[in-house]
Amino acid sequence: MGLGILEVKSHVPVPGTSNVLDDASRPAFPQSPDAVPLKYDKSNAFILVPQPTDDPNDPLNWPLWKRDVILLILSAMSVIASTLSPLLAANTVTLAIYFGRDFTHMALLTGYHLCGVGVAGVIFVASARIWGKRHLYLLGTVLIIISSAWGGAAGTNYASLLWARVVQGIGLAPFEALVNASVGDLYFVHERGKRMALSNLALFGGAFFTPVLVGKITQTIGWEWSFYMIAIFAGALLPLIFFFVPETAFARLEYQASSRSGENASTPLNGVHDLQISGESKDNQTPNQSGPASFEKQSTDSKNRNAAPFANTVPPKATFLQSLRLFNGRKSDANFFKLLLRPFPLFFHPAVLWACLIQGTLIGWTVMIGVVLAAIFLGPPLWFNEVETGYMYTGPFVGAILGFILSGLLADWSTKLLIKRNKGVYEPEFRIVLVALQLVFGCVGLYGFGVTAEQVARYGWFLPDLFFAFEVGGMVLGAVASALYIVDAHRSSPWSF
Repeated sequence: MGLGILEVKSHVPVPGTSNVLDDASRPAFPQSPDAVPLKYDKSNAFILVPQPTDDPNDPLNWPLWKRDVILLILSAMSVIASTLSPLLAANTVTLAIYFGRDFTHMALLTGYHLCGVGVAGVIFVASARIWGKRHLYLLGTVLIIISSAWGGAAGTNYASLLWARVVQGIGLAPFEALVNASVGDLYFVHERGKRMALSNLALFGGAFFTPVLVGKITQTIGWEWSFYMIAIFAGALLPLIFFFVPETAFARLEYQASSRSGENASTPLNGVHDLQISGESKDNQTPNQSGPASFEKQSTDSKNRNAAPFANTVPPKATFLQSLRLFNGRKSDANFFKLLLRPFPLFFHPAVLWACLIQGTLIGWTVMIGVVLAAIFLGPPLWFNEVETGYMYTGPFVGAILGFILSGLLADWSTKLLIKRNKGVYEPEFRIVLVALQLVFGCVGLYGFGVTAEQVARYGWFLPDLFFAFEVGGMVLGAVASALYIVDAHRSSPWSF
């Protein structure tokens, strides 16, 4: 495999490994005249990975603009949803006085909210694996609208607000758990880098910009309106999700199996996992301008042999009204309850454990900084109020933007560079390169914040905020790297969604 990646001793195919076709040992054309042709993008520069089916309802066959619109809508809703967890960060003191409760009770409003996110996430991931994601995005949006209006109207009833926060957590779960998976549904490997960075920015950037606004909203029109604003914006996005976000999950393996049922069982699906990185087009390949994919040229006899088996199996394109259905069939025959329990043993899977540690470590430190931020700046020697404490989250918001820009610029560029260095072989491990930047940014941020926050009388507010920005930038870089690796390496694994 090269570049320090261990070779597999068995002959079992390595998930995610892809070959460039201009290597002499890997010919560009299938050797068998009955082999299924490979599909290229319009520029003929890339062999599409994964290979799209002939089904017009396959999300990979949709125009790029349509897929980008879907991602933008989901990202916009992710921004709204991600504001829910830190919603009370800037006005903790105000709410403690309002409800006559101590800080422990105020912390429970966020703690139980996160419990709702965790429990619902396990259930929703299993549901998405079997029935798709569209119904969960709609359910999450509706729950966010209802629970946010409920929270704003809770008055002085602490228990009511607590349950509203739990329901908010349930509504947040689909966007926290499934949007990155939808990126894998909608895009080919060479298209995912920038889009994955955008989806992570939506989740992290929205979370860090929330306290900046909430502090001012609380001071100006009351804390209730921080809840009402979320209900209003989520309500505005609900029609967009309903009408313009169709189901993105597609039973690709099942389709390929059924499509090949009329063919010779020995017909190979040659090069399905091959990725063409070279910017040069093959002279003997002609783009198919009618769709996002194009086919390599074949002889007339070969075309006829391959066209016949597929002609009777390609379903008609779904109408707009049909795309509005909440469900359009099962995506997996797996047992729901087995899928429900599957996340727990997955913690022992090295890739999953690594991704959890890469994301979870800096996310945990970020939460810790958010908790101590109010204690550091609300009291002596700076005596910030809620609005000024909220403004301290401007730094991490800028850090999230910086992490998004760097990951978007480097994710695909570094991967293509490493593929060329690796003699044309793509490995999902190439996505891990971004973790090096996470190490630099994260360590600078954590150590810098610890030193300067301990002596705010000496260093003031700017340096702690600057180092907080570095830490969050590192967190975003790590989240993008780990998400891309999991999606690329284990997309077709039985435990993926």
